[in-house]
Amino acid sequence: MTTTADTTTRAVVEELLLRIGHGDPDLIAELYAEHGGDWKLSWPMDEHGRTELPWIRHRSTRADAADHFRELAARHVPGQAATQIERILVDGPDAVVLGEIRQTVAATGRRYRARFALHLTVEDGLVVRHHVYEDSLAVARAFAP
Repeated sequence: MTTTADTTTRAVVEELLLRIGHGDPDLIAELYAEHGGDWKLSWPMDEHGRTELPWIRHRSTRADAADHFRELAARHVPGQAATQIERILVDGPDAVVLGEIRQTVAATGRRYRARFALHLTVEDGLVVRHHVYEDSLAVARAFAP
């Protein structure tokens, strides 16, 4: 049975994915809570803070969300990215997006593919949780000197 929360969550997630595809960090960030968000990426702790991967860090504000997408775009070759969304699962305010990203690293020229699961939580029409679980080894190898 589909609930109003399911419908709202699905609409926000689909709009978020559309905006990410267009690549405007400020437009993407409008869908995130202004403050108090819970943003995590599943990377080994010793990988956090690496200068070549500055987007891999915890965040909590709308401005942080915009910065994430700016930092990510700055380190990849424009026009050489693709994302395949395989499934969106929705349960009330929570959604899980399953898929695969393909990118080319600007600094190394290496291409990579990484499977991912993105867990989002939507409250009052805004994303308040953004947890990414991805193939961090594939990404790290592509960025390695």
